[in-house]
Amino acid sequence: MLVCLTAHQRSTPFDSLERLSTVGDDLAERLSGVHDSVRGAVVLATCNRFEAYFDLAEDRDLASPIPAMDAAMEAISAAADMPYRDLRENVDFAHGNQVAHHLFTVASGLDSVAVGEDEIAGQVRRALEAARERGLTTAPLEHLFQRATETSRTVKNTTRLGESGRSLVRLAVDLVTPRLDDWASARVLLVGTGRYAAAALAALRAVGAQDIRVHSRSGRQKFANREHLVHVAREDYAAEAAIADVIVTCTATTDVFALDGAAHAEARGGRTVPQVVIDLGLPRNVDPEVALLPGVDLLDLETIRLHAPVDEAATVGHAREIVQAAAQRHAAARRVHEVAPSVVDLRHFVQGLLDEELTRARRRGDSPEVETALRHFSGVVMHHLIARGHTLASSGAGAAWADAVRTVLPGSSPTTSPDEGEQS
Repeated sequence: MLVCLTAHQRSTPFDSLERLSTVGDDLAERLSGVHDSVRGAVVLATCNRFEAYFDLAEDRDLASPIPAMDAAMEAISAAADMPYRDLRENVDFAHGNQVAHHLFTVASGLDSVAVGEDEIAGQVRRALEAARERGLTTAPLEHLFQRATETSRTVKNTTRLGESGRSLVRLAVDLVTPRLDDWASARVLLVGTGRYAAAALAALRAVGAQDIRVHSRSGRQKFANREHLVHVAREDYAAEAAIADVIVTCTATTDVFALDGAAHAEARGGRTVPQVVIDLGLPRNVDPEVALLPGVDLLDLETIRLHAPVDEAATVGHAREIVQAAAQRHAAARRVHEVAPSVVDLRHFVQGLLDEELTRARRRGDSPEVETALRHFSGVVMHHLIARGHTLASSGAGAAWADAVRTVLPGSSPTTSPDEGEQS
């Protein structure tokens, strides 16, 4: 059974999302051991969401996913240092094919602040890779995430959502543009050198920014050298931040603020020249006190979310149709897979009967044509029985077919019935 716990920007307070962003890279490994029924776990954490995907064993003694999910939420709340009740009130729960529909929607950028954003598909892919490296994935989780990547690619290639290169970074830059006279003459300071910094740099260059300087809190200069940017050393950082027209922070270093309110006030020395600070970090990179300084305008993730535009209904509607169709295909494939043990039993049973009849035919000295006819007949019977089983399974009635196989065949193995609440 596939199960998902999700907290995102539409239903979870920003402070809670910020706490969830600090849980650490080893959380999936911890979640995989919270309950006997958990066979695998994948954690997807982005700047506007936290999600945990589980593959639960469907044992008759462990029929309900609730105990496992309660245990998972206890582990998550402890890792995030937040009350269990707060997490429980703000987390959404999905199981069965609802999980596939949700993840396909997320991977396609349809559940993002900037609808159709580019970065999320890569984050979904990397979440699977991280779990795989730790040995935490299972075949159902692998199939789920691989189909999510394929669906996001289809949405990008067949709808207008793929034309605009949308991202949270670009949305932030667009919100800042009306406040500047000219990006080409703006002095920009980029704080951070990771994957998100690369996306921020691309967005800044796309709007014409030219004077871009970069500061790495760890002192690395590789990013600046590769992108031909001016590197700002640690000792020059405060002064550079004081005179920048725009500061963009997207660093993963969370021990202290990248921009502290008191320190920035001292560095600005009473300056009231307008300055825009874009904080793309979660946990936040910028001290909220910075927003109180004269002339400083702070845009954090929560502010950006509140100003996100409503996208074209037709384009989004087309993308959602693609997601829905992909989720239905995934459900059908899973249902067919669920009757696989009965298919194996049926094949073994018919093959056993065929072998016995072939032995008798050879003892009787029957002609080779008899053996050919027997093999052809058994193949036709198997084809029709299995095709019927797959047809019933894809429509949600596979359990009845599997029950019939178990009733008719001696010693057949039990099969798993489809998830309750699964949507076709």
